[in-house]
Amino acid sequence: DVPAWLKSLRLHKYAALFSQMTYEEMMALTECQLEAQNVTKGARHKIVISIQKLKERQNLLKSLEGDILEGGNLRVPLQELHQMILTPIKAYSSQSSSPEEHSRDVDSQHPSSLLGSDSQGSDCKDSAAAGLQQHHLPGCEGESGGAPLPEGDLPGQFTRVMGK
Repeated sequence: DVPAWLKSLRLHKYAALFSQMTYEEMMALTECQLEAQNVTKGARHKIVISIQKLKERQNLLKSLEGDILEGGNLRVPLQELHQMILTPIKAYSSQSSSPEEHSRDVDSQHPSSLLGSDSQGSDCKDSAAAGLQQHHLPGCEGESGGAPLPEGDLPGQFTRVMGK
């Protein structure tokens, strides 16, 4: 939900500009490209910094998972997860051709509510709970962290941290 993300950054007046882009184009934006679109200097800087934070989410999730496994306070990880869920998250799909991997990937694409649904009611909670069950990996509670997730599987990593 890019418009809601922009609104949280107080940059909602640029929502029309972002509506014309793909997720990949948004993630590759530079200050020069924004300047060409007549975005003010302060807004350009804020957008580029915010996109850089989006790129760092996978590492942040890995760090949060480690903090949780160490038995630390859950308040900070939960606050980080709350902020992260308000950012644009692209559904993960691998480029695998193996039938076994394909069926696992189809299952992992179900939790659309984790990717920014307008519904805030009980349906959202039910979908999120279903997503947690589908992403549950054997050994997920163990100290090892379970099987490694592919790079770029942000929804899977988010769900794994929530499961911990």
